[in-house]
Amino acid sequence: MLSEGGSFMKGMAMGGIFCLGLSLFGSFSPATEHGPGEHHHHHVKAPSKDELTRLSDGHVLELVNQVRVSCIIMVQPKILVYWATALDTWSKHCDKAVFYTSESSKALEAVDLNEKDDWARLRKALKHAYENAGDLRWFFVAKATTFAIIENLKHLVLTKDPEEPFYLGNAMKSGELEYVAYESGIVLSYEALKRLVNVLEDEGKCPERGHALWTMSEDKQLAVCLKYTGVFAENGEDSHGKGLFNSKSVDSLITDSMRDNPTNVVEGCCSDLAVTFNEMSPNQMQVMMFGVYRLRPYGHDFHDLLVFEPPEGSDND
Repeated sequence: MLSEGGSFMKGMAMGGIFCLGLSLFGSFSPATEHGPGEHHHHHVKAPSKDELTRLSDGHVLELVNQVRVSCIIMVQPKILVYWATALDTWSKHCDKAVFYTSESSKALEAVDLNEKDDWARLRKALKHAYENAGDLRWFFVAKATTFAIIENLKHLVLTKDPEEPFYLGNAMKSGELEYVAYESGIVLSYEALKRLVNVLEDEGKCPERGHALWTMSEDKQLAVCLKYTGVFAENGEDSHGKGLFNSKSVDSLITDSMRDNPTNVVEGCCSDLAVTFNEMSPNQMQVMMFGVYRLRPYGHDFHDLLVFEPPEGSDND
């Protein structure tokens, strides 16, 4: 009995130490290397109609032509149907779309990273995208299960300088760590990606393989690495402060709004200029493409001040 009691007490002690470690790690805040051009705002808003109206036609045209997005889409053969759906739907609206896979597939083309670990695979994909960026200055990282409206993303970053370190999306918090939720899509400016690629070489700050007893999700590990370089998670919002990156499907958001805002369901649901949705089946993604890009009321003009032309040679909707 005494030995059993001793084992029990040892187990209790070890459990307490482990829980303490978890709580300390949740509040982990790495020292940052401060550099020029840093900003610590936590809300990035899309330009309002009034702001765009104040710009000259020439300036607006220049901005529209400059905002080009490279899409980094993470896939695996086990979700082949989502992979095929992303290829056939929203990814056509990216100026460049590259699929990165854990292993090759004979059915669909992708960059085979030959890597099973999720974080190591994401690191390799981001480094590959940076090294092959060309003149692209905005990067959108998404899973194949995410649905994105790239034109709305371009509108969000239209007046932002990609030579500043932007890291934005659906900003969340875990302890003291602020991060952008992976399932809602992650946006990185060229400067943020450049800083990230540099710190990836530092195993002490940004290890490829975690040394902890538990595994951090890729989005949290990404936030930790970026924080070392002075880049912080920011929430992408429309000009009214509504979030643009959604972790749920339109159906779920409407259902939630019907429960929480029964007298104003539409306003309580989501932004008119939402960038992403999640938790959708491949069939729902196809329906979403129809609703976003094809269905329109005849003769109705939305009076948009901008027109984002499709990428050259694209067969998008």
